[in-house]
Amino acid sequence: MKHIFKKGHNPEKPVLLLLHGTGGNEQSLLTLAPMIDAEASVLSVRGNVSEHGMPRFFRRLSEGVFDEEDLVFRTNELNNFLNEAATKYEFNRDNIVAIGYSNGANIAASLLYHFSDALTGAILHHPMVPLRGIALPDLSGKEVFIAAGTNDPISPQREAEELKAALEATKASVDVHWENHGHQLTRSEVEAARQWYQRRF
Repeated sequence: MKHIFKKGHNPEKPVLLLLHGTGGNEQSLLTLAPMIDAEASVLSVRGNVSEHGMPRFFRRLSEGVFDEEDLVFRTNELNNFLNEAATKYEFNRDNIVAIGYSNGANIAASLLYHFSDALTGAILHHPMVPLRGIALPDLSGKEVFIAAGTNDPISPQREAEELKAALEATKASVDVHWENHGHQLTRSEVEAARQWYQRRF
């Protein structure tokens, strides 16, 4: 997978896994990482799927309707990539915090839904429920921050509420921050994520 790795000053800090939204790339969220943790290493990844020339992490059938078979395949693909990247760049595979926006938040949530050890935590900006009707792993000790919009036309409020409930049922610790700016990734929600991260990590 196309990516950028930047080694941080403090190897004890989590590696920040940056996962862009539809049409973004491995450059899109790089300015976000130092806002959350200026000392952490950064692994920013480009999705392997193209939708009319726009990079994504998995296919969709229509707006808000995921290609579930492709989502499962791409989730495994990303998890395998993280294993390889940890070996290549010599970072702690058990200490990754994902920061995802929209489509990137959905693939991060899918990592949590499929693997108990893929992530130690996640910051999910405007996510949706990745899959329904599957058994989730025990996520005890995992820390999750969800930033969602009360008036988000793409990721409705109920999606964040359902995702929170599903993750809490797996014993993950989940905090939700609400905004009123549609599907935008706002400075105020990034600041809320930073404060949450500083408390948790």
